[in-house]
Amino acid sequence: MTARSVLITGGNRGIGYALAEHFLSLGDKVAVTSRSGTGGPDGALTVAADVTDSASMDAAFAEAEEKNGPIEVLVANAGITDDQLLLRMSDDSFENVLGTNLTGAFRSVKRAIKGMMRKKKGRIILISSVVGLYGSPGQVNYAASKSGLVGMARSITRELGSRGITANVIAPGYIDTEMTQQLSDDLKKEYQKAIPAGRFAQPEEVAKVAAFLASDDAAYISGAVIPVDGGLGMGH
Repeated sequence: MTARSVLITGGNRGIGYALAEHFLSLGDKVAVTSRSGTGGPDGALTVAADVTDSASMDAAFAEAEEKNGPIEVLVANAGITDDQLLLRMSDDSFENVLGTNLTGAFRSVKRAIKGMMRKKKGRIILISSVVGLYGSPGQVNYAASKSGLVGMARSITRELGSRGITANVIAPGYIDTEMTQQLSDDLKKEYQKAIPAGRFAQPEEVAKVAAFLASDDAAYISGAVIPVDGGLGMGH
């Protein structure tokens, strides 16, 4: 397989880091973005970028394309949380989360499709969350941003499907990352009781689904939402 040019936003830790490592193991040329410009895995090109700033994203894409070639696989993974009950949630909290998680994905996709349209082939993978489909108290902003990615992927599919470009969504559940490792043992057990699989997923399990969606085997899959949640959301 010819090495592809892959760009992963927020690839300096957690799921993004695992995504980068897995695509590297497949022989791809991988660029990851982080706000600091550091933190990606060995072998990846790490570029500084803020998904809330269009000029910053343009510069990051230009650097990645100069070194790795036009982006063929985009994984929009960068995201933040700012949890608060609805009555106490500020406008800034809502807008900042949507600005990173949803508008940031829009900026990434808009920049990536230029090269994909010229090549008449591309893979767009948006990292959502079970929360975007299932809902969660205190996460109105986060759930709205992650749910919005579904509509984005399906609209992209209708616009660009005839050009050989696919757009799909992965909706992870509880993943064994630094964030979940900080939970107390009692809270971990409580969460795991709600998961039919009875455990948290490893980040690599998300990465392998992304690799499939990026492959030629998934050329006829677009606008799909793939849950990686151990049955927690039951696809909703």
